[in-house]
Amino acid sequence: MLFDIDFDVATDSVKPVNTPMETWHQVQQFIFHEARLLDERRWQEWLDLWTDDGMYWIPQEHGQTSPYDHISLCWENKILREMRIRTLTNERNWAQQPVTHSSRVIGNVMIDGTDSEGYLVVRSAFHLTESRKDETRYVAGSYIHKLASTDGGWRIRLKQVNLVNCDGTHKSIQAHI
Repeated sequence: MLFDIDFDVATDSVKPVNTPMETWHQVQQFIFHEARLLDERRWQEWLDLWTDDGMYWIPQEHGQTSPYDHISLCWENKILREMRIRTLTNERNWAQQPVTHSSRVIGNVMIDGTDSEGYLVVRSAFHLTESRKDETRYVAGSYIHKLASTDGGWRIRLKQVNLVNCDGTHKSIQAHI
């Protein structure tokens, strides 16, 4: 999947959809729930929110339209997300002794429509505060989620994290943003 250049990350040409208020509320609660799982370090539950072929992407440039023709801060498939979680939870990971704590504020959740494959495209804004030892880091930006509707509820097909300072110098991204 990492080198599968057919994975559709496009979010600019979506088909508008009439979204009932109940659906919009469910989508909003899903996005809030994902943030809570990350803040509470409930890693396995967070991993369970994804489709098997879902991708996690942090572009390195404003307006970057593809992870294939430009370097990204992060481009992770299921295996890489699971490896990051194993690293985060490994007792020998001194970079997480003590662990990083985080708090996210999510807002402006809006459903743009559906993409060419029928996935629901949802945009939101976020502010994230991370703290570890005596160091606090603030991160802000926007999320774009492509969500798949399944019998078990919504699942993440793509999570794109657009950092306000994506083109800046970053320390190691230990946990998922």
